[in-house]
Amino acid sequence: MVITRTKIKHKIGLSIPLIIGLVITLYSSQWYWLNKGVNNIAQQSEKQINELVLFIDQQLAQFEIIPEVIATNPILQEGLLAQKNPKKMAEINAYLSELQKVTESSDIYLTDALGIAIAASNWDQPSSFVNQDYSYRPYFIAARSGRSGRYYAVGVSSDKRGFYFSNPVYHNGQVLGVIVVKVDIGVIEQQSTGIAIAGQYEFMISDPDDIVFLSSINHWRFNSLTPLSQSKRFALNNAKRYANRPISELSIHPDYKVNSATDLNTYKITSSKGSETFLEKKQLMPNANWTLHILAPMSPLYKSLPAIMLLAASLYLLIVLFILYTIERRKNLLRMHHAQNQLEQRVKARTLELEQANTQLKDTQDELIQAAKLTVIGSLSASINHELNQPLAALRSYAQNTQTFLGRNMFDDAKNNLKIMIELTDRLADIIAQFKSFTRKSQGKDNAIEIQQAIEQALTIVQPEIDKQGVQLSKSLPTGKCQIWGDTVRLQQVLVNIISNAIVAMQQSSQRHLTISVNKISDSNTLIISIQDTGPGVRESQMSKIFEPYFTTNERQGLGLGLSISQRIIESMQGQITVENSDKGGAIFRLSLPIYLHEGN
Repeated sequence: MVITRTKIKHKIGLSIPLIIGLVITLYSSQWYWLNKGVNNIAQQSEKQINELVLFIDQQLAQFEIIPEVIATNPILQEGLLAQKNPKKMAEINAYLSELQKVTESSDIYLTDALGIAIAASNWDQPSSFVNQDYSYRPYFIAARSGRSGRYYAVGVSSDKRGFYFSNPVYHNGQVLGVIVVKVDIGVIEQQSTGIAIAGQYEFMISDPDDIVFLSSINHWRFNSLTPLSQSKRFALNNAKRYANRPISELSIHPDYKVNSATDLNTYKITSSKGSETFLEKKQLMPNANWTLHILAPMSPLYKSLPAIMLLAASLYLLIVLFILYTIERRKNLLRMHHAQNQLEQRVKARTLELEQANTQLKDTQDELIQAAKLTVIGSLSASINHELNQPLAALRSYAQNTQTFLGRNMFDDAKNNLKIMIELTDRLADIIAQFKSFTRKSQGKDNAIEIQQAIEQALTIVQPEIDKQGVQLSKSLPTGKCQIWGDTVRLQQVLVNIISNAIVAMQQSSQRHLTISVNKISDSNTLIISIQDTGPGVRESQMSKIFEPYFTTNERQGLGLGLSISQRIIESMQGQITVENSDKGGAIFRLSLPIYLHEGN
């Protein structure tokens, strides 16, 4: 009974954090998905609002210049000066009617300086503008004061929405009247609605009083975004901007933010189809003094949310199951802890031995490299002795001659001999310095290596053997700066080792020709050093083993470590060493190394 209660308490204690974790996971998934979705919608709305603003501006701009052009026609001035002349008025009415058809505007009419329309394109229609008073319209007031006018309103006579462009008509520097061009914005609304349907969003355009007068949804039109106070209603009625059309308040929640800190807000708006939540993106259209609102529906994002939360819950449960499985597995492993403890102790002891062996291996690696270099020097000792004995014998001969010259007071000849002896001494010093540099231990410091200099220094080491064996040497080295990054001494060791092997391989050949070339591969910034001999080449059976430690084709000489060490040195410099047989006979060793790129390359 006690055990059962303990298990129940344990399960309850485990379930509570799991439930809390599930709630946090669902909340985090909801927040992340909604935040990501809103950002995507906002980016799309930014693009859509710019496209729609550009379209509407272009539609209005094509009518903007028309009043200014018409105002310059003398026929208007003549009509304003002879208003009681029926023939002149008929002529102007016909002219305005023809212009209205050509420009595809809604209406064109001419008012006198008092705002009374004296001629119009619809003069013969029941809703003619002739004799109507427009002195209260802002576009007339602007033109009367000498400025171009722009204004949106519902026509008092036609009861049609329009955008009005006006321009003053001058005579002797004074404003005689005003020419007005009305654009039917219903057409613009219809075209904009088509764009909105294609983009799967809604839009509305509001005036400076926050009244919606254009919209892709009819129910929103002629509604105020903000509460209609008594003073605001009075001002709207007085301006007659919307003629006799009633203005209501749009059902929007939360309250519309006129001066919001951001141009992105979420609103729930009611239409004839019901209430729907939209993400609003708004932008001021300065040319028309309108505010364009792009309303992206949030319903697709909300509809995708249950599937995302279900996926998040599934992943959470899978992770929980994995954790529970891991915990249970851990318990089973703990039962084996005692047996594994002894094994771990043995592993630790063995690991310590391996670490000590590895340390010894690292300590002896440099010694092995040094021994390999000394082995090369030993194999070249006879040639080196010959290279050194020649200048030494010459020094002895010149010294004896100098004694004789001094005994005979032949000081000029003695001076020339001393000069030659100094040059021979310098030559010996150069040779010995090069061998000393080659045989010393590397400091392990990498630097930029001039490849031409490295090859020449390596050839200095093997030159005596080349001369001794009668090998013909050909070089093809780059003329400009050509550098790699690595250890100079170790690179020289690789070059000396490969060249020495090539000389040994050609001992039984009738033609002994050694070719050293350097090529750049610009595409991969790689430098390739090729060393080719005219020996017998490498057997196919030996190709895969030639770089293995202790493998040698010359059992009388060497330990078979030279090429193995050379491979490790080249790989430590991020390079590669390969060998292949030439079609003309002999072997070709290639060292591929990355070119050192520095400032100015």
